[in-house]
Amino acid sequence: MITAADVSWQYGATPVVAGVHLATRPGRVLGLIGPNGSGKTTLLRLLHGALRSPTGDVRVDGDALSDLRPREAARRLAVVVQEGAGESVLTVAEMVLLGRSPRLGTFQRAGDHDRAVAASCLEKVGVAHLAGRAFADLSGGERQRVLIARALAQEATHLLLDEPTNHLDIRYQHEVLGLVADLARCSARCSVVVLHDLNLAARYCDDLVLLGGPAHGGGVVAAGPTEEVLVPRLLEPVYGIGVRPVHLEGRLHLLFEPTADRLPALESA
Repeated sequence: MITAADVSWQYGATPVVAGVHLATRPGRVLGLIGPNGSGKTTLLRLLHGALRSPTGDVRVDGDALSDLRPREAARRLAVVVQEGAGESVLTVAEMVLLGRSPRLGTFQRAGDHDRAVAASCLEKVGVAHLAGRAFADLSGGERQRVLIARALAQEATHLLLDEPTNHLDIRYQHEVLGLVADLARCSARCSVVVLHDLNLAARYCDDLVLLGGPAHGGGVVAAGPTEEVLVPRLLEPVYGIGVRPVHLEGRLHLLFEPTADRLPALESA
């Protein structure tokens, strides 16, 4: 379980995240949503320690994140960030095997079990056929899946992902998020996912935190079960667009329509 109490961050004089409280729950996927600049990625970085809040604290399974040694933190928190791994010279198989590092001793080399875990993770995200390819030669979507496989190879109890569907086509967006949801529910893993697409959030997240960013004081606009957060009265003031919820075959879908006062003056074009 990851908990955050009164965490904050600002860039210059602008508070992006201010006094945020949240808690993950085992076996559930928590989505961080909000418009561009609302602090989703910043909050995720606070949760895994890339940023240290000047207020409050973050705890992982009751232990202060700031007190955990890097290796212990990596055994508990697996992170997939947007910037990827740069122009690495490693093969795909070698990249995923790096995920086993927190499970090895200081001078211990990866063994057959570690390679088997890495191969299984590549299979789970649908890129086992790329194992021998150079990571630097992959497309953006292929890289993203490999980085998710590397995170899974850590066998951490918490999985945090920043826009994991970035660069993925529709099929793999659903496959990756379906995998994240299945892992959470089958292994009691806590998962936190930053998402822009509210319909993906509706389908794969159990709980949501809606952030408003500087326009809403950097705080949480709403938090709770997905269907309680994805409602027009909460979404429309934050996103500035009309929202219509539709239930189809038992699933929530959102339709969007710009409000009249926000439409461009097309007549004069």
